[in-house]
Amino acid sequence: MTVTDCWFCRSCRSCFFPGGKETVAVAAIRHSGAEFAELLRRALAAEDHPADAVTACARELATGLRESGWIDGCPVTAAALETLGTDSEIQQACADALSQWEGLVHDKLLAGGYPPEDARELATTVISALEGAEVTAQVTRSEAPLLATGRQLTRLLRSYGI
Repeated sequence: MTVTDCWFCRSCRSCFFPGGKETVAVAAIRHSGAEFAELLRRALAAEDHPADAVTACARELATGLRESGWIDGCPVTAAALETLGTDSEIQQACADALSQWEGLVHDKLLAGGYPPEDARELATTVISALEGAEVTAQVTRSEAPLLATGRQLTRLLRSYGI
């Protein structure tokens, strides 16, 4: 028996998620976005210099992916790709998660002495690079893309001389 065959399961889903499947998807995206934000928050707080913090985050992501058998990547990215060209609650939840993550990196960069405009663009670069590296690591079943991205982001951040 599947969830769709079971009256009770269908009934519970509609009680807790009256908007249907899209509401369930949005809740899942918000949950996974918050989980990644917490990982990012911990990694950023663990190191004083933003460059070292970004490297730590890349390492933590690489380790987590390897330990999960390459399946526990970022569902926000997958959902975002599925909603390209739409104006849905799912797409908005994905955009909100990415914006929150960029905000965390931006705040770390500002606290580290980076100029505000540079901090904003660097935060976008960091999140975009890590998300892309995470997908590549999953596809290739290798930590190498995340570790290389972490090293290169560190070089970029240190090139500011801060």
